[in-house]
Amino acid sequence: MTVVVGAGASGAALAARLSEDPDHHVIVLEAGPAPRSSAEFPAELLDASTVQGAMPGHPANWSYLGYLTPDLPYTIARGRIVGGSSTINGGYFVRARPEDFARWSVVAGPAWSYERVLPVLRDLERDLDLGSGPFHGDEGPMPIQRASQSNPAARAFAAAAVELGFVAEPDKNAPGAPGVGPVPQNVVGGVRINTGLAYLLPVRDRQNLEVVGGCRVLRVAFDGARAVGVEVTESDRRPARSAASNRVIHADEVVLCAGAIATPHLLLVSGVGPAAQLRAHDVRVVHDSRGVGVAFTDHPELTVGWRARREVTDPRTPETFTTALNLVSPGGDAAGDLEIMVSVKSMDHLLMGASSALIGGDRAAQRHPRATPRAVHGAASSRARDQAQQGRDLALLVGLQREESRGSITLASADPTASPRIEYRYLSTANDRARMRFGVRTAAALLATRAFTPLFGRLTELDETALDDDAALDAWMLAHLGTAIHLCGSAPMGPPHDPSAVVDGFGRVHGVTNLRVADTSILPDAPSRGPAATAVLIGELVARFIRRGD
Repeated sequence: MTVVVGAGASGAALAARLSEDPDHHVIVLEAGPAPRSSAEFPAELLDASTVQGAMPGHPANWSYLGYLTPDLPYTIARGRIVGGSSTINGGYFVRARPEDFARWSVVAGPAWSYERVLPVLRDLERDLDLGSGPFHGDEGPMPIQRASQSNPAARAFAAAAVELGFVAEPDKNAPGAPGVGPVPQNVVGGVRINTGLAYLLPVRDRQNLEVVGGCRVLRVAFDGARAVGVEVTESDRRPARSAASNRVIHADEVVLCAGAIATPHLLLVSGVGPAAQLRAHDVRVVHDSRGVGVAFTDHPELTVGWRARREVTDPRTPETFTTALNLVSPGGDAAGDLEIMVSVKSMDHLLMGASSALIGGDRAAQRHPRATPRAVHGAASSRARDQAQQGRDLALLVGLQREESRGSITLASADPTASPRIEYRYLSTANDRARMRFGVRTAAALLATRAFTPLFGRLTELDETALDDDAALDAWMLAHLGTAIHLCGSAPMGPPHDPSAVVDGFGRVHGVTNLRVADTSILPDAPSRGPAATAVLIGELVARFIRRGD
């Protein structure tokens, strides 16, 4: 029997594919709810036009406290329901670049080359725009559509990018030069199609597949260095009152798909991690794995807010960020180390319903009692509140896609129900700051083009005088910093002789047996685009590895 920990973007795909083999009995353990039909998902989680599920305190997410810089706390929302973060995110389904796979395959082996993964990428998607072809499939579980470009802000953004000399990139899920084009999404008819809907619900009746909700995994159970199962509690978010109230679910193999924060945390509390850190918290060392949680990457993000001369938003439009410009900064790489996305909705539309948790009264507090003034989709909640009240502010999101800075996830306690300490150390190198300045200045230049003249009124947060002064712009960036929540690399792949490698190219954890990891933890670094599609790919690949005996 295989126990899969987490029914998120990777776990749902892995469990569905692994259970295609009737000889594999698969049990999926999800800490959050496990709906058996689309009707059982809360309506706001299916509505792709808002990000209510990612609000701090919403019951569908783990609201981790992280530090983007030593002085900047931020709430990190990770999915806590079948479908995981694919149930609460923005619905963007952009593949990693061929250059990303080339980089990863150096340490993870040829199974991770673009040529080897392309057939799997085709198998997992149902491209509703392009159908079947050399780069796309039309029979997979995940429906993919590119966002509409009909909004005036989307059209102005694309024209502005071309005006500044950037190339068109009509298909961001195919090889080619980075440029401006529509964002591929797993959204159909305004519905966010999470991996629970796409992968698990259609196969829930398989006799060899069990999906158990409300079951929190506390640690991996070991016999020596052999994983024999997982210790769980069915007390949901509440910690078990005593170890006697927990139980062990035995398994032939355990696959951790809990996400790039929870997975390294589970490894640490289970005794797999840097030995000195484990001993400092009185955790028995099963294997001294020095790479667990020590050097993750993510995508730092800044919001350049602007006010339109006239109304350009349409609340009926399901998309929010429809169009992306991927570009290369001075000192960047050819895959495009910066991304700028345009919103076609004002902040109050994006936060519709969820904004009540920020600006509402007692009713909102009762609905989201754990809501905290930390962050909402790359903007501090105080600014989100102001924008929601102002109503008309739009945004360009500027993201650094290939950061040099590295973050860490470490134990705060041996208690598996205590959150780890998460430190991003964003913009901690001079080159990261220089490239992010270039991104912010490019965003301002886009708004100043002829293409934007009929729409652009003024910047609403960024003082234009800061654009001409590096020190002033750095100060603004550090004060307004956010994150795309694309965390990767907290349990990276690599050969056994590499002390920083936690798993091999098949997801098998070095130094122990019968334990694998299959989520974005294993990527050596974050891809040059959002990781949602890559997370699903990881589940697909590791299922194939297990079925082949790799």
